[in-house]
Formats: sequence, structure tokens, C-alpha cells
Amino acid sequence: MKQYLNKLLIPIGLSLLLLGSCKKQETQVFYEGGTTSVLSANLKDTIPLVPSDSLSTAITFAYTNPNYIFSNGISSQNVTYSIQVDTVGSNFSNPALQTVTGDLGLSTSMTVKDLNKLIAGKLGLAFGQNHKIQVRLITSLGTNQAQLISNSLSFDVTPYAPPPLITPPTTGTLFIVGSATPGGSASGWNNPIDASNLSIQQFTQVSPTEYKITIPLIGAGEYKLIAKSGSWGEQWSVATQDDPTEIYGGSFISNGNNNLAPPTSGTYDIDVNFQTGKFTVALH
Repeated sequence: MKQYLNKLLIPIGLSLLLLGSCKKQETQVFYEGGTTSVLSANLKDTIPLVPSDSLSTAITFAYTNPNYIFSNGISSQNVTYSIQVDTVGSNFSNPALQTVTGDLGLSTSMTVKDLNKLIAGKLGLAFGQNHKIQVRLITSLGTNQAQLISNSLSFDVTPYAPPPLITPPTTGTLFIVGSATPGGSASGWNNPIDASNLSIQQFTQVSPTEYKITIPLIGAGEYKLIAKSGSWGEQWSVATQDDPTEIYGGSFISNGNNNLAPPTSGTYDIDVNFQTGKFTVALH
């Protein structure tokens, strides 16, 4: 029996020795670099922005693969392509600089509408004026790792004002009427507006889509806006009477019946912006 056990233990011991000698060999992988992408576009110098072509492609950018290399070969990770847009002269340090993540392929396009929104609404460039912008590409792996910055391209652009959210007065004029106006409850809702109050209740047109007025209001009264004295054809009011915050501004709508004024009498500045569909009310 003892001889039998010795014979059994020998192969078991050999097996344990073999297992101990088969430790996994770990191979460390190092990042060795990449090639800066070359950015190009299908347009030079100017990017036309035509409102009637808002859904068309404004510009297409193409770029080369950075071919990130590791010690075990070319990276198999997805590359992030980020297109940055800034004004010429800011050198991509503008706080309003815009970054758009491109497609996984080696090109990406922007529609007229999207580019116009980016440079006007986000970058803050004025409508109807020529501006110079610069564009570059940043490639990276993972979470902004191994960033490489491409060459930059410059373009002239003239952003356009998108259609206003609320149709502005066709008359080019705007008036305020209601019990909160200087006429008070006795004649505030008169339409035509009393001649003695007509100039007081007329807004000043700041732009085709913006109107302002400074006017004394009677606290806790009501008011709405009309395009023409003597007509209720075009009128506007706050979007919802159930929102108490709208006494100081918010959204407004056409042909509504929600009329609110601040609770305290005083002189107020009212700004009505048809472009954004918002208005503000503040003590003067």
C-alpha cells in the first residue's frame, strides 16, 4: 500500500510544479504618437448662408486619419473628431468658442441652418454683418486623450436672422391697452386708444422684431398688446395666466386672453421680442 501511494504522489507533484511555472506573461502597451490630421473643405474663402437653402449643405469638411500608434501597432480605438469654430483673431480662446463632434468617418457636413445657428445663436455674431471665422480639427482617443490639433481654415460668413418665433406686427407699430395702462379701468380698454394717451401707450420699434416702452402701470391691472389703435385684428398677450411669474415677463402668444400686470403700481420698462417670443417687464 505504501509503495502505491508513493507512485500516486509523484505525478501529482509534477503537475503542481508545472502549474506554478505557467504564470501569465503581461505585455505593457505604450502610446507612441500619431500624425496630425490635415483639415480641408469643399469651399474656400466664403461660406454662403442663404435662408431659402436652410436645409442644404453649407460646407463639408474632410480630414486625414491621425493613425494613432501604440507599441503593439496602430490603435483600434475609435477616434473622436472635434471641429472647433471661432472668430478670426481670437485664436480659439474665445469663451464662446463652439465645438462640434464630427462623424466617425473622415468627413462631416453642416447644413446652412445648423451653421447659421452655431455662428449667430451660439458664437454670438450679429445678423446681417460679414464676419471672419476660423475652423480647426482636434482629434483624440478616449476622454480627450492624445489630442492632436490640425491646421486651421478661415472663411467669411454673413449670418441671417431666422424666422421670428412670433409673427411681428404687419403695421410696424405696437401699442399697449388695458386697465393697467394710464387710462385705467375707465378707458384703458378703449380701442381706438384715447388721443391723450396714444403716444404714451405706443412702443418704440428697436428692430423689425423688437419693441420697447417705458410706461406707468397700475398695479394688479391687466393689459395686452395690439398692432394698431382701433383694431383688435393683431393682438398679443402672455402665454398663460396661471403662471404668476409672467407678470414680469416670459412667453407671449398671438390672440390670447391672458392679461396680467405687476401687483405694484410704478413705471416699468417693457421689452417685447418677436424673434424669441419672449417679453420682459422691469421697474424703470
